[in-house]
Amino acid sequence: MRDARDVAAGLRGVYERQAAHWDATRSRGLHERRWLDRALAMTAPASRVLDLGCGAGEPIASYLVAQGRRVWGVDFAAPMISLARYRLPDERWTVADMRSLELGEEFAAIIGWDSFFHLTPPEQVALIPRLARHLAPGGALLLTVGPEAGEPLGAVGGEAVYHASLAPEGYRSVLAAAGIDVVAFVLNDPDCAGRSVLLGRRG
Repeated sequence: MRDARDVAAGLRGVYERQAAHWDATRSRGLHERRWLDRALAMTAPASRVLDLGCGAGEPIASYLVAQGRRVWGVDFAAPMISLARYRLPDERWTVADMRSLELGEEFAAIIGWDSFFHLTPPEQVALIPRLARHLAPGGALLLTVGPEAGEPLGAVGGEAVYHASLAPEGYRSVLAAAGIDVVAFVLNDPDCAGRSVLLGRRG
C-alpha cells in the first residue's frame, strides 16, 4: 500500500491528468444545494464568493452565479481552471495552491467543497486562520471534512487521491481560535451523499 503522504504529495498531478475524467463524471445533481443555500443566506446579492478548489466550475460555481453571486475560483490544477474559465468567462479564475492563499480581498463566503479535505491535518490547521483573514465579518465558511480523524485514500480516474480529517472537536477548537463560530456541523449527512459538512461564520 502506498504511503498516504506520498499520495498527498502527488495530488496536483492526479487532478491535472484526470481533469477531463473528473469533469465528465462529476455529479451535476446538486446534492450540495441545501448547504450552499444556507451559506448564501449569510451573504448579500452580488457579493463575492471564493470557490476554493473550484474544479471545472460545475456544478457549484455555476449555481452560485445563478443565485446572483460573483465567483472567484481557485484551483491548483490548470486544466480545471481552463474548463471553468471557458464555461463562466465573466467570473474570476486563478491557478493557485490554497495552502499559500493570499488574494488581498475579503469574501462574503468561502466554499471548500470536496477540496479542503485533500490537505494534511497540519495543513488544514494552518489554512483555517488564513481563510478567516479572507472572510468579511459575518462571512460564511462552508467545508466538507471527514467524520473522524484519519487519512483515508480515494481514487480519481483509477489514481489514488489523499483525504484527511481532524476529529470534530479539533475543527471546533481551530475554528474558535480563528474567530469563526460553528453554525452547523453534520457528520455523514444522509441528505448530502453522506458528506460531513461544516458551516461556520466569522464573528
